[in-house]
Amino acid sequence: MFDEADDIHPLFAGAPSTTEFKKLRKRIVRQTREAIEQYGMVDPSAHDRDGKPPRWLVCLSGGKDSYTLLAVLYELKWRGLLPVDLLACNLDQGQPGFPATVLPEFLERMGVPHRIEYQDTYSIVVDKVPQGRTYCALCSRLRRGNLYRIAREEGCSAVVLGHHRDDILETFFMNLFHGGRLATMPPKLVNEEGDLFVYRPLAHVAEADCEKFAKAMNYPIIPCDLCGSQDGLQRQQVKQILDQWEKNSPGRRQVMFRALTNARPSHLLDPGLFDFAGLSLKPAKNADDQGEIPRLR
Repeated sequence: MFDEADDIHPLFAGAPSTTEFKKLRKRIVRQTREAIEQYGMVDPSAHDRDGKPPRWLVCLSGGKDSYTLLAVLYELKWRGLLPVDLLACNLDQGQPGFPATVLPEFLERMGVPHRIEYQDTYSIVVDKVPQGRTYCALCSRLRRGNLYRIAREEGCSAVVLGHHRDDILETFFMNLFHGGRLATMPPKLVNEEGDLFVYRPLAHVAEADCEKFAKAMNYPIIPCDLCGSQDGLQRQQVKQILDQWEKNSPGRRQVMFRALTNARPSHLLDPGLFDFAGLSLKPAKNADDQGEIPRLR
């Protein structure tokens, strides 16, 4: 269904006609649809009182991942496979040198409904974070709080983020190495207030595929110079470890990701997940049940 020249959403205009790109596009669309279905991100019967479909706030940073997210969600919606309304949103956090016109112009050109919000969280982060410490944690909290507010103002039921498979893996190992817990970014969760969903439809998509896709589409990428410019980030260290593992054993990332979908609480050590204290042996009924050698006659 992707092969006809006129069968295309504006976000895919100018897409390469190579077989390699078509396979890439199909793979990303398929994996995104699988995640949406597997984690129950869409309830076909969920409409508001006016009969309107749910509305998603699709968060755009201007990076390769968020462009991929936006394009694939519109692809699914355009083909009738995603019964939701989409509102793209960029939160301009006041970073010095941020190209504030890039995303609005792009979204206008693509005909994508959007909201651009300016909130100077950059100054707050720089003021509050001690010198030498990374900005990521505070920056993320401030950004998320503003996105929740915008979602409520726009009547959205979900905030949709562009985190991919590799983000999820890296977060798992960061929690393992530095947080002392087995946890990562879930594909679907409810915020602390209980009034909004948070979705990650790219949960099954590899970062390398997002990069290839956005580059092939020549989307206007905006780098993150706030967090990404700092040396010694724990996430970068974890990424380097995973890169080396993948280099030594291709496919290792996918195996590790599959493990996150195949947890066995009885084979871990958390008594809150499994009732180890309640385990008991079955009473023996006869000699055979006790493992004794039966008497020969």
